[in-house]
Amino acid sequence: MPDQTISILQGSAFVVCDRRGDFRASRDDAVGLFYRDVRHLSRWELRLNGRQLDVLSAKTIEYDEAAFFLVEPTGTIYKNPSLSVIRRREVARGMREELELQNHGIEPLQLELTFLFDADFADIFEVKDGLNKKGTPYRSQRQDTLTLGYRRDGYCRETHLRAPGAYFTDESLTFRLTLEPRDVWQGEIEVAVALAADQPLGKRAHSPDMPASLPQWFAAAPRIETDWHDLKSTYRRSIIDLAALRFYPYPDSSASLPAAGLPWFMAVFGRDSLITSYQALPFVPELARTTLRALAAQQATAVDDMRDAEPGKILHELRLGEMAHFGERPQSPYYGAADSTPLFLIVLDEYERWTGDAETIRELEPHARAAVTWMQRYGDLDGDGFVEYETRNPGIGLENQCWKDSWNSIVHPDATVARTPIATCEIQGYCYDALRRTARLARSFWGDPAYADALDADAEKLQRRFDQQFWLPDQGFYAVALDGDKNPVATLTSNIGHLLWSGIVPDDRVGSLVTHLCGEQLFSGWGVRTLADGQRPYNPIEYHNGTIWPHDTALIAAGLYRYGRRQEANRLSVALLEAAKHVGFRLPEAFAGYPRRATDVPVVYPTACSPQAWATGAPLLLLRILLGLEPTEEDGLQVDPYLPDRIGHLALRGIPGRWGHADAVGQHPTR
Repeated sequence: MPDQTISILQGSAFVVCDRRGDFRASRDDAVGLFYRDVRHLSRWELRLNGRQLDVLSAKTIEYDEAAFFLVEPTGTIYKNPSLSVIRRREVARGMREELELQNHGIEPLQLELTFLFDADFADIFEVKDGLNKKGTPYRSQRQDTLTLGYRRDGYCRETHLRAPGAYFTDESLTFRLTLEPRDVWQGEIEVAVALAADQPLGKRAHSPDMPASLPQWFAAAPRIETDWHDLKSTYRRSIIDLAALRFYPYPDSSASLPAAGLPWFMAVFGRDSLITSYQALPFVPELARTTLRALAAQQATAVDDMRDAEPGKILHELRLGEMAHFGERPQSPYYGAADSTPLFLIVLDEYERWTGDAETIRELEPHARAAVTWMQRYGDLDGDGFVEYETRNPGIGLENQCWKDSWNSIVHPDATVARTPIATCEIQGYCYDALRRTARLARSFWGDPAYADALDADAEKLQRRFDQQFWLPDQGFYAVALDGDKNPVATLTSNIGHLLWSGIVPDDRVGSLVTHLCGEQLFSGWGVRTLADGQRPYNPIEYHNGTIWPHDTALIAAGLYRYGRRQEANRLSVALLEAAKHVGFRLPEAFAGYPRRATDVPVVYPTACSPQAWATGAPLLLLRILLGLEPTEEDGLQVDPYLPDRIGHLALRGIPGRWGHADAVGQHPTR
């Protein structure tokens, strides 16, 4: 459970442990020390004279460090401990543990401080699916360093343990100590990871392209002022987690971008990084720049059935573990996402609107044009004007290549899973928005008005065709998709809210969509369900068929804001922000879809990632909505606050953008 574990992360490394600082992983348990999709330590347990210690306190420090305050067990409340142990841990391409023992008693102590260790080198997919290893483990010792290793054909991973002064066995390291009264002993253990035999990595591989330390990161972000104290805490948590999730996914890369989420998705996901960057633009615009450049560098240039790739397509996922290496999962980079490419174009335009960075827009022009070509040539599988998806790698490729990418997420009202190829509604909205935005870039920066006019004309045709074929007049909402037989999938889902965000919805349809989105079937009181209650496929704890995803609700609120439905946008925003206080002010990947009146507190989805990138970005997007922040054509920042009754005063000081830095202040009219 989240309140029983401690997680720290930096870059591609993270550690999940208990409140003692210990972990011992079962085959399908996501605890341990991980680096680049591989678990480099699966057991790390501290014993004092053979006994487990008791916890006084445990806490994270910033995001990449933790401290654990422990005492010897006495077995009774009537005897106080006389020995304390402090463990300080840092993660950075490995792990460093500092130890401090204090003898508070009046007698000398003979002590054995022992760490029990193991490394199963499990791929993150093996952990998630409870799979067995296929290679061979090995161990070797040299002076005060012990190496745990794993080989399979040409694939190799190692963990190097260094503990000066310790005695090693194949499964433990022990410090043997004599501690006089009032004495303090200090020690240190270094855990290094290696991607090749006998080549442990140093602590850091790159110079940061954005502020590295947390104080620097905070100093670059706007300062919040509000009378809603919980909102301050949620904002602070989001800024910290954005810093924590930055990593360098490519060898010799100078660009960092957000990983999708801990523990299952500490990797590049195109749509996740793009949506997170969009959410964070008024706060840390550099995140969008580095994300756009990093994804452009990996844009597909050829057809590759194994990777579901075509020229111009933006990647879905980049994995670096054993199963991707051997093709047991889609080889990386994998391109099985039909929405990451239009999202790339949306974020590219939005980035320029906020920053005025024309140089990057011109630099990425070839990539943007290639993305448009992909949408029009490769994304439209049958020439009907819609972007569909169907994997060409049916053994291991993703069946669903929209943001709801579980196998059963696109489902008919009778619970029949839709067959591919599938054209989901929100992807058509993204494509519409991408065409409009790219037309603006072509007209304003690339000196190609003819191309811009053609893109605008294509967008108009898409909007008309979409409304004709996806609208369900009897139900008053859009089908979630067209299936492989071009039949509408007439299930009521949250996807219709993304259509408002993209702007593809005609004005006369908006009222009906809003009624559905804010009605009890979809809106739980904490957020918008992915699939409406009362339908046969609905399950409040099904990954995409009834849960509530914070980023999903935030994008829907942004869509309501776009169409001037500020009151409804505020209702969703406040509900989601109120949920945050119940989960340590850190919104998880997803909540269960139970109604608020039934639970009183939000229920976290059982295997939700936390922190998770676009859930972390959701409160930032909601702040933009509450204050009505929009860049203007005159290089200024529009501020149009519309505060809910929950907030009397809200201000962001020092919002970065093409205007330099600006303040946004909102005051509730009755307070």
